[in-house]
Amino acid sequence: MNDIKAALRRQSIETPSWAYGNSGTRFKVFAQEGVPRDPYEKLADAAQVHAFTGTAPRVSLHIPWDKVDDYGDLARHATDLGVRIGAINANVFQDDDYRLGSVTNPDPAVRRKALDHLLECVDIMDHTGSDTLKLWFSDGTNYPGQDDIRARQDRLAEALSAVYDRLGGDQSFLLEYKFFEPAFYTTDVPDWGTAYAHCLRLGPKAQVVVDTGHHAPGTNIEFIVAFLLREGKLGAFDFNSRFYADDDLMVGAADPFQLFRIMYEVVRGGGYDPDSGVAFMLDQCHNIEPKIPGQIRSVMNVQEATAKALLVDGDALAAAQAAGDVLGANAVLMDAYNTDVRPMLAELREEQGLARDPMAAYARSGYAEKIRAERVGGRQAGWGA
Repeated sequence: MNDIKAALRRQSIETPSWAYGNSGTRFKVFAQEGVPRDPYEKLADAAQVHAFTGTAPRVSLHIPWDKVDDYGDLARHATDLGVRIGAINANVFQDDDYRLGSVTNPDPAVRRKALDHLLECVDIMDHTGSDTLKLWFSDGTNYPGQDDIRARQDRLAEALSAVYDRLGGDQSFLLEYKFFEPAFYTTDVPDWGTAYAHCLRLGPKAQVVVDTGHHAPGTNIEFIVAFLLREGKLGAFDFNSRFYADDDLMVGAADPFQLFRIMYEVVRGGGYDPDSGVAFMLDQCHNIEPKIPGQIRSVMNVQEATAKALLVDGDALAAAQAAGDVLGANAVLMDAYNTDVRPMLAELREEQGLARDPMAAYARSGYAEKIRAERVGGRQAGWGA
C-alpha cells in the first residue's frame, strides 16, 4: 500500500483554462455568477483545484481565448498562485476564414494565416515556459467531391512539418484526432491511425493525444492506448466522458470502468512512470454544474481510477493469462476495480496536509461566495472569449 501511495503522490493532472469559463451545448451557453473575466482569474480558479487536491499543478491555455499582452507576467502570476502554465492550445476553427478548413484549406492565403497562428503559439510557449503545443483541427469536408482528400493530407503534412521545425529542443506538439464534427463526410484527422502516421513521419517531438470523448460508441480506447504506448507515441490524454459523441462531461461520469481499463494499460505500458512524458489533462466544458467543483470531481475520479489500476496484481494476472484461465484473469482485474480506494486516498491527502474530502473542503472555504461577490461587471470568459 505504501508503494501505491508513493506512486499517487507524484500524479499530476492538468486542468484547462476554458473549463472555468461559461460553456454549453451548440444550442445554449449558460452563464454563471463568479465566472472569470480574464486569464488571470482563470488561473486563480485553477489554483483552487490544486490547493484542494494537491495534484493539479498545471493549467492549459487556449489562444486566443487566453490572449494577454505580457505572457511572461501571466506565467509569473501562475507561479505566485502555486501553479504553472501547461500546454498551449491553438485555435484554427473559429475564424470565418476557416469555413473550408485551416491548414488544409484550398486557399494558400488561409493556410498561411492558420500556420502563422500555430507559430505564434510556439512563441507563446517560449514566453510562458510551456513545453507542449496541442493541435486540433476541425478541417474536413461535408460533401463528396468538395475537395481533394489526398491533397488535404499533403497540406496538413506540410503545416505540421513547419510547426515541428519551429519547436525548441525541449518542446513537442500533440496531435489530437476527432472522428467527426463539424466535418461530417471526411475529417482530415479523424482517428488515432491518421494522427499516428503523421507523428511517426515527423519524429519524436510529435506525439498523439487521446481525447477519451472523441471515439465512436463501443471503441476499445484501451487498445489504442496500449498500442501507442508500445510504439512510444502516446503523448497525452484529454480526459472527459461522453454518452453519445463528444459530450465533454466530467471524466469517469459515463463509464468509470472504461477509465479504469485505460489507466491499467497506462500503468502496464509504463505510461505512468516518472520519465514516460505522458501528460494527463482534462478537457471538459461544465455546462450546468459549478466550474471549480466540476474540475475537483474529475481530478478525484482520475485519482481513483489510477489507484485501482495500481492495485492490479500483475503477477497473478500474468499467471492466469499464461494458463489460459479466462475467468481467473478477468477476476484479477475485477478485484482491483471493485476495491474501494476512497479511504486510502483520503488518508493520503491527510498525510499531505490536505483535507480528506476536497469537495467538502472547497464548499467550506467560501471561495465560491467570494468570487461571486467580487467578479461583478466586465465580460465573463467563455467560448470565443
